Amino acid sequence: MTPLRKARTAVLAVAGLLAALLNAAPPAQAAAPAAPTASAAAAPASSGARLAASWTGPLSTRGRYVVDANGDRFKLKAGNWAGAQGTWEGSGSTTDPADNQAGQVSYNIPLGLDRAPIDRILAGFHGLGLNAVRLPFANAMIHDTAAVPDAAVAANPQLRGSTPLQVYDAVVAALTADGFAVVLNNHTTSYRFCCGLDGNERWNSGQSTQQWEDDWVFMANRYKADKRVVGADLRNEVRRDTWDDPNWGLGDAHDEYAAFEEAGNRILQADPDLLVVMEGINWYGIPAAGFSHGRPMLTPVANLSNTLIRSDKLVYAAHFYAYTGPANTGAGSGPGSTSDPRYEDFTPEQLAQVVNQEALFVTQDGQHFTAPVWVSEFGAGGRGSTDAKEQAWFDRFTDVLAANDTDFAVWPLVGWQHDGVPNDSWALLSYDTGGRQLGLNDPGDWRAADWNKLVNAPSYTGPVAPVARWNMLDLDHGDQNVSARMLARPDWSPGNRKGDCPDGQRLAGLGRGSSRGLCTDAGQPPLGTGDWVTVTDQRYVTGGDWASGYDKLQCPDNTFAVGYGVHDNAMSALLCAPATTALPSTGRTVWFDRGDNRPANGGSLAGDWAPGSYKGQCADGEYVAGVADTWRGLQYGVPDALLCRPLR
Repeated sequence: MTPLRKARTAVLAVAGLLAALLNAAPPAQAAAPAAPTASAAAAPASSGARLAASWTGPLSTRGRYVVDANGDRFKLKAGNWAGAQGTWEGSGSTTDPADNQAGQVSYNIPLGLDRAPIDRILAGFHGLGLNAVRLPFANAMIHDTAAVPDAAVAANPQLRGSTPLQVYDAVVAALTADGFAVVLNNHTTSYRFCCGLDGNERWNSGQSTQQWEDDWVFMANRYKADKRVVGADLRNEVRRDTWDDPNWGLGDAHDEYAAFEEAGNRILQADPDLLVVMEGINWYGIPAAGFSHGRPMLTPVANLSNTLIRSDKLVYAAHFYAYTGPANTGAGSGPGSTSDPRYEDFTPEQLAQVVNQEALFVTQDGQHFTAPVWVSEFGAGGRGSTDAKEQAWFDRFTDVLAANDTDFAVWPLVGWQHDGVPNDSWALLSYDTGGRQLGLNDPGDWRAADWNKLVNAPSYTGPVAPVARWNMLDLDHGDQNVSARMLARPDWSPGNRKGDCPDGQRLAGLGRGSSRGLCTDAGQPPLGTGDWVTVTDQRYVTGGDWASGYDKLQCPDNTFAVGYGVHDNAMSALLCAPATTALPSTGRTVWFDRGDNRPANGGSLAGDWAPGSYKGQCADGEYVAGVADTWRGLQYGVPDALLCRPLR
């Protein structure tokens, strides 16, 4: 989010029911809370050399943690350096401060380059204890061929004559040379700021999905050689436009789940080293009493998680601000405001619970949805703010982040100031026209104690052991081919919907009639060098009739299932891959035609990867050697049983 400022909260609307764009007045100012009785020590400043020596790119994931190339935990302690997404508010002059966010004209490049040399700004980031920067951009920036005005880079004259993209290049290079990890963030389509019906609601607002994906492939290739450019944050705060909600899994043009997975896999085909960062749905529905509305964020992931061709590259993200809520737009009054509680209204215990329900549950070990969660935006008005409820929330929320050892990025890092008064009190660092910095840790900013508590909180450090992975396959609306090997080959089951596991994983379970599947690498033997086999009949059935009277698709001996194909929802094919060593030929039949049949202590049991369907799942130490089905009794060929054989 470029956060929904209370002074001009832009909230989603439906034509004929609500105003097209909402400008809510701020709530009445409350008395400032008492100063904290104790403050945390300032965040440890680090030099660029020290930070650069502390980690090695690229980054990947192991369970709930992000790790560096050596397998050591890399906790994202980040901030948002905004500006390249645009600051113009949609009317008036693009270069008049009065028509730009907080009176700050970014000229569509990272804010502050007109006021302070870039090395001075980066020194400020080090002083805050950061190791990473989320760097927003607009798609418009990629295609903008006009040079920025000299005034936009007055403090960095080496950038004169550059386009916005070339300035962005220079900022990326400076950040990574100074040791910071950089996550590229597609924040907006146009340069317009921010946040309701501004034309930037979805990835395909103002542009096609194809163009959006092509822009991401362009960006992935552009920074491919720089291994400190670590991530692609696919899109900021997907939300409702005038007529349509985004959705998670309906298979239409507004399906964020499908679009993000497709874009993520295209990015990984261009640069296999990048993390792919996915936010959930920021807002859906009509913000009015009596209508369905809310902020689901990551809750749909519990039943429909994403699977990428590199299963160690997915990071989920969520945003939290005090004045919004699980079903509250953040509007202070007027159309779009509701009586639903805001995050600032919750007790500490309630806040911890709702943050877990909307986001942090994803970090639970051993599930199909397990991944790191990055709270890539949160923040509050600092110096000069007297909002007691927001201040109390910020203290509680940073406690939640600290207690859960959560990766984070504050919004925003850089703003302007005049005579010690920030234009945007949310900025952690503010600069005047002479380049003088007013920082979070200078006297007078109430956030310092909470920020330093967060940055200095105890965290897991050092090596992270590899963990078993589970990933789901979703054939609800089409193919889900997430094997890089098979994507490079002809269609292995023409005319059928098909799914194949990420390379290095095998099929572990199937849903009955839902076409959902479960993959894992738990106990996975290395793949052999032989051909992968598509099985469409019973020719490989050996070892006895393990499902008498049923049709059976069985892999050849010493191979295990890594994919499956369906026609409608009837079984039509198995994809089988060879192991490097001989596999046991004995096994057991796991029936799931009349109820779930899943191991009592197996992987991915907390998440329902095939809601509404019976599920069959082999034990973690087994492999799927075959699938049985029948057309008798109007069962229509859906899977009824698995042949599960031990891996050893």
